[in-house]
Amino acid sequence: MRLVFIATMAVLMVGQAAARDVLSGASLYEDVARYASFGLHRFGSAGDRATADWIAGEMKQASLDVSFQPVVLGRQYVVEQASAEAAGTSVEATPFWWPPQDRASFRLSAPLARDGDVAGKILWLELPFDRGAYLGPTHRAAIADAAARKPAAILLMIGNPADDRFAYNVTQEDAPWPVPVIVVGARSKAPFERALASGAAVSFDVKGHYERDVTGRNVIAEIGVGRGPTVVVFTPMTGWYSCVCERGPGIANFLALARTVAAEKWPAHFVFVATAGHEIGHGGMELFLAHGAPAPKDTLAWIHFGSSNACYGFAEGARTDRPEEERYLVLSRSAVALTDEAFVKVAAKRLVTEKQAVGELRDVHAAGYANFLGMAGRHRTFHTPSDELAGTGPEILEPVARAFVAASRKIVERGDAAFR
Repeated sequence: MRLVFIATMAVLMVGQAAARDVLSGASLYEDVARYASFGLHRFGSAGDRATADWIAGEMKQASLDVSFQPVVLGRQYVVEQASAEAAGTSVEATPFWWPPQDRASFRLSAPLARDGDVAGKILWLELPFDRGAYLGPTHRAAIADAAARKPAAILLMIGNPADDRFAYNVTQEDAPWPVPVIVVGARSKAPFERALASGAAVSFDVKGHYERDVTGRNVIAEIGVGRGPTVVVFTPMTGWYSCVCERGPGIANFLALARTVAAEKWPAHFVFVATAGHEIGHGGMELFLAHGAPAPKDTLAWIHFGSSNACYGFAEGARTDRPEEERYLVLSRSAVALTDEAFVKVAAKRLVTEKQAVGELRDVHAAGYANFLGMAGRHRTFHTPSDELAGTGPEILEPVARAFVAASRKIVERGDAAFR
């Protein structure tokens, strides 16, 4: 019996050593860097496909059962090249989703105007920084009112801390704008101000196209079938640009938890799902909830690795060594005690949701699942092309990953009691 006990303990120690290794900041940062290496992560892009293949491969290597769930969205717009030129200066631009279908590609040169009769001109519109991620009624109304003035196109600057090209998440149901809306960063404001003052023309050069019935994939990885109520762990894979610190830390946490569960052979049924289509309608999550997710009665908890969960903060324009302050633990009321216990070393504001969650947890909450916890936030370069690997680091990644593993372990050990 003593030999059996020693052998069992040896196996557990090996598993725990492996878990400690995958939870190190260096290991987590390596995963974020790999995610960054795929470039643009917009739904349907080459980076989206490469990311799904990579996550599936990592899950298989960790001995989970892996499958792909095809996600077909009705449309996607693909930007090949977009620029705006003013006062002899050309800057990168991004068409605002969704562009008019008959002007997926176009060239235009016209005077820039803010006031008065703007018919046939380019109307300059600015939206203030509102800390949101989703296109809402206020934004739609502002752009619709601008388009009603019959400009040839709209030059749009959206407030954000990076003064870069910002993108709002949209839905598949949103109608295309009646005129092209072209986003440039406020850091490029000077040449447009000169053009406005002098009456000089501003030029847009856009090459793009629409694709229909665009296919992406959810990655689903499973372990421990038949070991009891299910714990679902999920994270989005796609976003507007490289979204390195927006999505990368969550994906690293997601992989680390899966590797830990597998290495330590936790006595529970886990389903890990990495979803596609986040930025244009939550299509992957919507599909999984309808076809693949366990019923609420068979589900112990959902764990969500959301946006910007381990990004550096900024103060007076300079990066600090501290995590971004705008970070939230989003949880059901039933998970408050558990979260307070597991996340002692993680600075994050609590958002206890009774009526409305955030991000893809909105869909989970609306589907009637009682127990959930996750982390989501925003950071300085959120939803902009400036979101790069320098936004995170090993020392801020590790505490988050360890806290999520600690919370997940307590869920497995305590079962329903974890949520009382």
